[in-house]
Amino acid sequence: MNLALDAMGGDNAPREIVLGALEAAPHLRRDVLLVGLPEAIERFLPAQVPENLRVVSASQVVEMDEKPMEALRLKKDSSLAVAAGLVKKGEAGAMISAGNTGAATACSLLSWRQVAGVHRPAIGSHMPNQHDGFLLLDSGASPDVEPEHLVEFAKMGRAYVSRMWNRKNPGVHLINIGEEPGKGNAFAKQAHCLLAEHEWFRGNIEGKDMFSSPCDVVVCDAFVGNVILKTSEGVGELISRLVKAGIPKHPIPRSLYWPVRRVMAPLRKAMDYAETGGSPLLGLNGLCMIAHGRSNARAIKNALLLAQHAIEAEVVGAIRESFAVGSAAQSE
Repeated sequence: MNLALDAMGGDNAPREIVLGALEAAPHLRRDVLLVGLPEAIERFLPAQVPENLRVVSASQVVEMDEKPMEALRLKKDSSLAVAAGLVKKGEAGAMISAGNTGAATACSLLSWRQVAGVHRPAIGSHMPNQHDGFLLLDSGASPDVEPEHLVEFAKMGRAYVSRMWNRKNPGVHLINIGEEPGKGNAFAKQAHCLLAEHEWFRGNIEGKDMFSSPCDVVVCDAFVGNVILKTSEGVGELISRLVKAGIPKHPIPRSLYWPVRRVMAPLRKAMDYAETGGSPLLGLNGLCMIAHGRSNARAIKNALLLAQHAIEAEVVGAIRESFAVGSAAQSE
């Protein structure tokens, strides 16, 4: 199963996308299909191209600021559409894109459709904490959902962390403004009631506690999830800048910065989105890895490795199984 890489998606495409594929090539057990404008891609390929890298032609590009549905309607031969088509035809096991997230989500949904029992797809983002991290979903796919859809997100998240992180019987928390069951707005209260019907539900969790308490999966709607994701990213970048430059009007002397830099290096690595590479779009009959729009070559390399891992861990199959089990139990 090959990896279909949208070579034209992202702020730094196609240069960083192609360079990331070149970095990943020696570590991959699969072929990478670089989808996009051949002349643009080939400018960044060496004379001796790795055997597991191939260019697949696409004549159009979906820009970062385009309206997703309009772009998909007008650009049938975009790199996104061609990459999704390769997955649909079975010529690739996953699609990876750092381009327009809305377009990648819509294209994947229209091409592959949802797993039976899933009403809304969800993007799962790997978040760091004081323990082994957790999966936050939805972090960007479905902002307008019903409380029952959070139960679906929980099932998808549990299937993912079970297969990808080897966590047994992972627990699920609901992000809320307090730990008590009665906290939150009407949406959160109803979601809590529905989640509480399952033995794997661990209750509400506050934003500050996600980063200090052990947790496996944290669910919310995409509006809340994306705010959490972007805020966390901003705080991480702020901490990194303050460590390097000091608090305004109180700069850190260079003689003190270098020892601190070595101590902070593991923290900076844990907070760097490029280390994870991508976030899976879950709930569809195909696998899509959403990479950051600013992705550099290292991020693309890691996104490709993550996609390979997800294919080999049979994540899509695990999600299907989790919903099939639920349907069978309801029938009984």
